[in-house]
Amino acid sequence: MVLQDLGRRINAAVTDLTRSPNLDEKQFDSMLKEISNALVEADVNIKLVATLRTSIKRTAVYDELVKLVDPHAEPFKPRKGKPNVIMFVGLQGSGKTTSCTKLARWYQARGFKACLVCADTFRAGAFDQLKQNATKAKIPYYGSLTQTDPVIVAREGVEKFKKERFDLIIVDTSGRHQQEKELFAEMSQIQAAVSPDQTIMVLDATIGQAAEAQSRAFKDTADFGAIIITKTDGAAAGGGAISAVAATHTPIVFIGTGEHLLDLDRFDPRAFVSKLLGMGDMAGLVEHVQSLKLDQKDTLKHIVEGVFTVRDLRDQLSNVMKMGPLSKMAGMIPGSAL
Repeated sequence: MVLQDLGRRINAAVTDLTRSPNLDEKQFDSMLKEISNALVEADVNIKLVATLRTSIKRTAVYDELVKLVDPHAEPFKPRKGKPNVIMFVGLQGSGKTTSCTKLARWYQARGFKACLVCADTFRAGAFDQLKQNATKAKIPYYGSLTQTDPVIVAREGVEKFKKERFDLIIVDTSGRHQQEKELFAEMSQIQAAVSPDQTIMVLDATIGQAAEAQSRAFKDTADFGAIIITKTDGAAAGGGAISAVAATHTPIVFIGTGEHLLDLDRFDPRAFVSKLLGMGDMAGLVEHVQSLKLDQKDTLKHIVEGVFTVRDLRDQLSNVMKMGPLSKMAGMIPGSAL
């Protein structure tokens, strides 16, 4: 009888909540209170009830945040053995050029033959920046210091790398603002010239409330199919950039987590929210370590044999450096401070 009464009270509390026309936090708390009281009266340990209540709240927040950042749309997935053209668009200063190099390096580490095309002839030093980044990452690049028409540069670069059978051709374009009509028209012309398989918009996490209007303007002109959010390692909340997902129903594919070329994480709604709430991201940690292709064979063999040389120490320190900042690794471990 006690068990049946407990089940009846829990079901009644949940049913009252679901039948309510306008759900709010007060009603949700009222349901949790009724369930908690029913459990305590059924002699369930008070500490256990408190833990359950906290867990239910956390799970509800988690599920709602996942819904917020998941547009339920599949982004384009490049395939090896064929030319995949990806065009980048976004506001000036959003970290677009750096993100182009990061993405090329990310795919290169996974066996893709990747390259970069600088079609930004508007910003002074744009080609030099891309050239420096590409050289550092050992990625082939194309650009021009004399040709001022970005459409011609983009077309020539894509044609060149297609002939050379590159798997991934990333085209960087000028940063622009929704009010700059000429640059927006230029963006459409480049898109028509290179026929990208995917257009990615780069959004700065610090953009704030302007994110929705800007993303809509770019969506109407370039119809981008994916978003990369940059500078997520800063103090800004990043809510404005995330709201662009809801505004355009476009998936986030990667997030930039720092200035290093390795600071680019593939976006997964559940892993992202889990990390945001301090619950860690073990799957992301495993993928990150596997992508580094760390060579541990000789060291492990020496440890089994009871030997540890200076060379082994050097190799281990090198592996640690490859992993990136310890703060990034710690953020993926459940319970660690972000």
